[in-house]
Amino acid sequence: MKTFALISIALGLSSAIAVPGGFNDDSTFAGVQRALPNAPDGYVPTSVSCPASRPTVRSAADLSSNETSWLKVRRSKSLSAMKDFFDHVKVGDYDVGAYLDKHSSNSSNLPNIGIAVSGGGWRALMNGAGAIKAFDSRTSNATTTGHLGGLLQSATYIAGLSGGSWLLGSIYINNFTTIDKLQTHEDGSIWQFGNSILEGPDTGGIQLLDSASYYKELGEAVEGKKKAGFDTSITDIWGRALSYQMFNASNGGLSYTWSSIADTSEFKDGDYPMPFVVADGRNPGELLVGSNSTVYEFNPWEFGTFDPTIFGFIPLEYLGSKFEGGSLPSNESCIRGFDSAGFVIGSSSTLFNQFLLQINTTSLPSLVKDVFTSVLYGVDKAQNDIASYDPNPFYKYNPDSSPYAAQKILDVVDGGEDGQNVPLHPLIQPERHVDVIFAVDSSADTDYYWPNGTSLVATYERSLNSSGIGNGTAFPAVPDQNTFVNLGLSTRPSFFGCNSSNQTGPSPLVVYIPNAPYSYQSNISTFQLSTDNTERDNIILNGYEVATMANSTLDGNWTSCVGCAILSRSFERTGTTLPDICNQCFDRYCWNGTVNSTTPNNYDPTYYLTASSMGTMNLPTMLSAVVVSALAMLTLV
Repeated sequence: MKTFALISIALGLSSAIAVPGGFNDDSTFAGVQRALPNAPDGYVPTSVSCPASRPTVRSAADLSSNETSWLKVRRSKSLSAMKDFFDHVKVGDYDVGAYLDKHSSNSSNLPNIGIAVSGGGWRALMNGAGAIKAFDSRTSNATTTGHLGGLLQSATYIAGLSGGSWLLGSIYINNFTTIDKLQTHEDGSIWQFGNSILEGPDTGGIQLLDSASYYKELGEAVEGKKKAGFDTSITDIWGRALSYQMFNASNGGLSYTWSSIADTSEFKDGDYPMPFVVADGRNPGELLVGSNSTVYEFNPWEFGTFDPTIFGFIPLEYLGSKFEGGSLPSNESCIRGFDSAGFVIGSSSTLFNQFLLQINTTSLPSLVKDVFTSVLYGVDKAQNDIASYDPNPFYKYNPDSSPYAAQKILDVVDGGEDGQNVPLHPLIQPERHVDVIFAVDSSADTDYYWPNGTSLVATYERSLNSSGIGNGTAFPAVPDQNTFVNLGLSTRPSFFGCNSSNQTGPSPLVVYIPNAPYSYQSNISTFQLSTDNTERDNIILNGYEVATMANSTLDGNWTSCVGCAILSRSFERTGTTLPDICNQCFDRYCWNGTVNSTTPNNYDPTYYLTASSMGTMNLPTMLSAVVVSALAMLTLV
């Protein structure tokens, strides 16, 4: 690190760098207790005393005891929230509150909700944020007629991948904060995306010095991990860089871990859903990630997979410890701090590592480029596209069936590289009994960066391999991508799996919510690395409108239909007849099996609302009339 020392002396830089706006308090955000900065030595994984019961790898045959215990607490909170939700979301004349009260003594009869937020860079983060803002009862006006506030509070699980994982990280590491607080225009707001992640945050000084100090800090953190004996990759740098944009903490929150979420009092009390970050595994000897790749999840307690390639989980808090054959040898120490929150969300988005390698093509000053070149010095150049999990926690675990058992280092890559860009995998596991998934898709499947159902197709096709990588998980049938476009399923919400009797196994009803231009062309490139506050807010607003169908102005019964989707599986279990409004909703939104696989024209939709131009947006409650083309969105073949 001599280069950094010389630059620091020459420029008079301190070893720390403030976050945007000057907030440097690692314990509070907007006056509220934050997630816990509990890593023992910042970014450096460190030996600690092991608990009396030494950590082990557990089989994925069941949920963890931590999750099952937490679910008992969460269910009472989600039931209360669901009753509040159905106070303003009416299902015709049906008394949903009375129904929920009637079955409250048996939580397995009650609806179990999951939310999945796709990858797609900053586009996915902002569009996904719009949906979460619409689902959040804390958003102004979100609990009024025509809105969906309270769905987030009613959910049991929420999953994010790549850009969606950045969104979850920003919400959860900042104490389950609101989108409003993250996007505020006040000094100190977190989501200041005007500066590219390659430049680093604007701290109010000279940007040249800010950028040099920023890269200096990134390098020092990663160098510390390397000196402690752990393999490092560009994902370490990428994750540290993401932390500056997503977390409100000095030095990008060096000490914040993903497992710290489980230690916060609000999460212990079941006050909000359980978050998952999803990533893929790259099979030994392979350079490409295929549909048979292992899908990993990071939840607040564990890291691992239900896939048969490993079929195990380890305590996330002790990731970095030298497990062997499923246990920690008596001569090995417990390691803590490996699960840096930035490294976790960076592992889910390794696709973006290549941007760091392109810094020499940018207009940044040569001094900054020299600093970054020094940061890269010593990083394994052959591992630019992966996150290096050293040591492999599943080393010698299930050696007869695991292709990873002989690997001393586990390669983890972007969660969307297997085509499943919507993180459905944790939510379709039979042990979790999820009834309905709200799948927010911001993928760039088409030439113009709009989704066309590719992620759902990938998950469905994977589930068909039930005796192999699918491992018995079931997923509703979906049509091919051409049909998604030709039938308009990529332009407005659609339901899949409405009739559970037609499914190959227990599977949730999927409410597919694809990104579309309701009032703003929200299809910015996945690799657009900066956006000003106006564009940021417009994309978030557009995402809100997509999720609510413009506050139900495109369909006055939309919130009722969402309510029907939530209740459907529960009604089946309790033998309850669907209200007439639900039959109408399912006729309108459920895919009925029709297929049109002819090659469509280039999918480049125009605005669905007449609200405004790209630069000037009205509030959701002030949206004007619908253009004729919007009506076509409600017509199903």
